[in-house]
Amino acid sequence: MQDQGTGHRDSPDAMISENARSGSQLQQLQSIVQQMPAMVYISNIDQQSVTWCNKTLEDTIGYSLEEMQSLGSAFFPLVIHPDDRMVTAESSQSFREKKNMFGGVLRVKRRDSDYWFWVVGLGCPYTFDEQGNVVDVICAFLDISIAIDTGSQISEALREVLRRRNEDILNKLTAREKVIFTLAAQGFNNKEIAEKLTLSRYTVETHRKNIRLKLKVRNTSELVALAKQTGIQ
Repeated sequence: MQDQGTGHRDSPDAMISENARSGSQLQQLQSIVQQMPAMVYISNIDQQSVTWCNKTLEDTIGYSLEEMQSLGSAFFPLVIHPDDRMVTAESSQSFREKKNMFGGVLRVKRRDSDYWFWVVGLGCPYTFDEQGNVVDVICAFLDISIAIDTGSQISEALREVLRRRNEDILNKLTAREKVIFTLAAQGFNNKEIAEKLTLSRYTVETHRKNIRLKLKVRNTSELVALAKQTGIQ
């Protein structure tokens, strides 16, 4: 005997009604994504090109999706500030290293404009290849300037984020490494640091090598710049 409940649920009318509801929900979701006050796009990390974006990104930057796709990897350099363009390469590398999320701030501008404005965004893996490597990432960015109604909160939030970041940076170092990091940032060379701390020059060189590896800096100038950011000097 046929189960009446199942038969009713699987009837043509019920299926049509369910499809209609699903179609309506899909249209609503598409409308939300297109109209949400955030720039959302999907990017291929190897080609560093946009494969899809919402209307907000098109309206904010002044390029259509078709134009972004046609420009390929040339698109991002057109809209990202020269001093911030390394962010795209850094984000791609982080996803190659299996990082689940990459976030930060950078400056962008609208097409045919000389005005740079700050945006804050997050990206996460969207598609993978058969080996589990990230192929595409989905990113969402917000124009910080539109949040001026909460200016004091933004200032406090940035101070808190930087404070925690600086703590995280210093917590990677041992007590001895923190001392050597501080002295190096103050301009002392390995010989001078060794004399101050009564250590061998080789020991100081080893510590500085470990510091560079832990903090991911390549040379003394980058180490000094990082020290300034963390308030050390």
